[in-house]
Amino acid sequence: MTKNTIHDEKLIRVAFHSIPGLGSGRLRHIIAVFGSALKAWQAPEKDLKILGGESWVNTLIQKRSQLDLIKVERELDQKEIQTVIPEEQHYPALLRELADAPPLLYYRGNLGPDERGIAIVGSRKSTPYGRAAAESLGKAIAQQGYAVVSGLARGIDTAAHKGALAGKGKTWAILGSGLDYIYPSENKKLAEQILLEGALISEFAPGVPPEPQFFPMRNRLISGVSEGVVVVEAALRSGALITVDFALEQGREVFAVPGPIFSEQSKGCHQLLRQGATLVEGAEDILSELSEEFRVRVSPTGSKDTESVKQPGNLSLKQEEYSNEQLEILSLMSDLPLHIDQIALQSSVNPSQIALLLLELQLSGEIEQLSGQRYVLAHKC
Repeated sequence: MTKNTIHDEKLIRVAFHSIPGLGSGRLRHIIAVFGSALKAWQAPEKDLKILGGESWVNTLIQKRSQLDLIKVERELDQKEIQTVIPEEQHYPALLRELADAPPLLYYRGNLGPDERGIAIVGSRKSTPYGRAAAESLGKAIAQQGYAVVSGLARGIDTAAHKGALAGKGKTWAILGSGLDYIYPSENKKLAEQILLEGALISEFAPGVPPEPQFFPMRNRLISGVSEGVVVVEAALRSGALITVDFALEQGREVFAVPGPIFSEQSKGCHQLLRQGATLVEGAEDILSELSEEFRVRVSPTGSKDTESVKQPGNLSLKQEEYSNEQLEILSLMSDLPLHIDQIALQSSVNPSQIALLLLELQLSGEIEQLSGQRYVLAHKC
């Protein structure tokens, strides 16, 4: 296609998308029947009838003559929304290979040709351990030049995006709605930060609100644009496992981060590991599986040049910065919550001093207090 033809084809696909009931699947069918959306748009009414007798075909015939293409394009420009189709270079390459690739993607931000993505997904009801792992992995993956892909949801998704941003790299947020709906609303600021280097992507037209039935379709895109899918935390019934199902159908690599044996949010990950997912203790476990270039950078002695997930006791402290009592308490802390009574039992510190020492460590940014007087190490990017 010429540049002008691509422009017109994209605009017609957007116009078709604006017709109620005409989503990616039906648009793909129209293009398959007529050869392009542009030819379908120009086809006489009798030819459109070959699409079938469903109500959406009659709606298409009726609405086609009423749509103002100039207005359609102006509305996209006003919302700073761009479009890309599989015929263009900056359409995600891995997604283009799929039989059910969306014939049109909407995006805000930056998409370049030949960009590679790795997905990090997991529970909305995440634990401090899970968020720390997702953020650390996201940062290390982004620093290796991959786009960190996730769904902008609460919990693990949010941590993965933040990690990529902390690593000064790219991250893609795939939405289950039109790009003029940011869900959840508390992630609007995060979405704006993502736009500086990465992208917000959707196959849903502007104006489409987030609905439960759209999120599995969103999950299909998350795995579809990615070389591999990393599950950080997931219960046995989790949307993250739906993403894994799509990943396996699409021939993607699946990775899982192990967690505490008592955590419900780790049971899905442990099930994946039993089924053959690659165990992840650090970003090098992912990158060495997906990148030949990374494999040759790992030294023969086994040392890695990326960050690992922070493990209990892995503290970079200077002896002179803390008292002996503070250091003893810090040596007990990990990503697993510890109650103040357990700290008192496991340390030799005078119990009457523990509350004050914990407060001092909170103020210095070393630990974080959870509900019920429980404490964990504060994750630092």
